[in-house]
Amino acid sequence: MINKALKTIRQFHGFKQSELAVKLNISKSYLSEIESGKKPVSFDLLEQYSNIFEIPVSSLVFFSENLDNEGKISKKFRLAVTDKILKVMEWLSDKDEHKTQEA
Repeated sequence: MINKALKTIRQFHGFKQSELAVKLNISKSYLSEIESGKKPVSFDLLEQYSNIFEIPVSSLVFFSENLDNEGKISKKFRLAVTDKILKVMEWLSDKDEHKTQEA
């Protein structure tokens, strides 16, 4: 579910809904509805997430599909894959922060 993936990515990066809503130029309530699955996510919004978090849209979709397979894949495997994805995201974030400090 793409809504869970978007919420997880927002939380991972330490954004509050209100902060991200401003960056996305949407209301906090609309973002809340997207994250809860009440509203669909447009491709334009996915591209904005991609730009803000520097994650390719394809990775957002891949992450979403892995969350969708919750009942089809063992919990142990899902947790391992999720852990690896989060570590890669953290590594990229640290790398970016280090690059910014050098500049």
